[in-house]
Amino acid sequence: MNDLWSAVAQRLSAVTGQSFTIRYCQSLSGGCINQAWKISDSDRAFFVKTHAAHGLAMFEVEAAGLAELAASQTVRVPGPVSWGSAAGLAWLALDYLPLGRKETQAMARLGQQLAALHRPLQPYFGWRRDNYIGSTPQRNTRSDDWIEFWREQRLSLQLELAAKNGYGGGLQRQGEALLARLAGLFVGYQPTPALLHGDLWSGNAGATVDGEPVVFDPAVYYGDREADLAMTELFGGFPACFYAAYREAWPLDAGYVQRRMLYNLYHVLNHLNLFGGGYLAQAERLIAQLLAELR
Repeated sequence: MNDLWSAVAQRLSAVTGQSFTIRYCQSLSGGCINQAWKISDSDRAFFVKTHAAHGLAMFEVEAAGLAELAASQTVRVPGPVSWGSAAGLAWLALDYLPLGRKETQAMARLGQQLAALHRPLQPYFGWRRDNYIGSTPQRNTRSDDWIEFWREQRLSLQLELAAKNGYGGGLQRQGEALLARLAGLFVGYQPTPALLHGDLWSGNAGATVDGEPVVFDPAVYYGDREADLAMTELFGGFPACFYAAYREAWPLDAGYVQRRMLYNLYHVLNHLNLFGGGYLAQAERLIAQLLAELR
């Protein structure tokens, strides 16, 4: 690791214009895909992610996504500082933000900020480049048709990957039936493109020790704002004050309750493909519930 940290320190010195020598390096917990570290020279600190060398492309688009979220001036993110590869590893250095407890006031403020993030109308569905959801490639080809985008660039690709991973049979049959009938979940509702975090589960949000909300680990694209809200309700969810604040700032359409299952199906399928069959029953159950709504 010495060669890696030497390269990281040299690059940080170059991009910040201030000499940086690593005097403190701590391994941090919490990541499923990458290793995480805090490095410091006793004055400045950075948060660093590492992955196998092929992960450099993943870090490059994560940095671009963080930069776009920061440019919205709505919710705080750890600013991307630099990235590269050395000693067989890819790395991404971000501003280090010391996190504290997720107090009620901070989470309510995050709900308001997320609504503000979603408000500006974006020019299309998709994004200017493809990126990743976890370590799975996520296609973001520009589209003016949200239903087609969700069908072809989200669910279809995950179902195809699931088939390659050995999950055929009922998952594929029911999945194809759902893809053919997606429009039935959008009757009377016309999504507009919003800037999304893209992977906003509770583990990707927090608050600084000063009580300022912060989000991280995005999979940014332009899509239906309901997709971001739906993800917040998966894998543990956010506190009630968060949802109350969001809805007060921007109420949701009544059909969100059904579409929430559709949007979370994407993430459950991705977890099936990343982490294995423990998510198969959940994916099949979501598809069955959605098909029941379409009868």
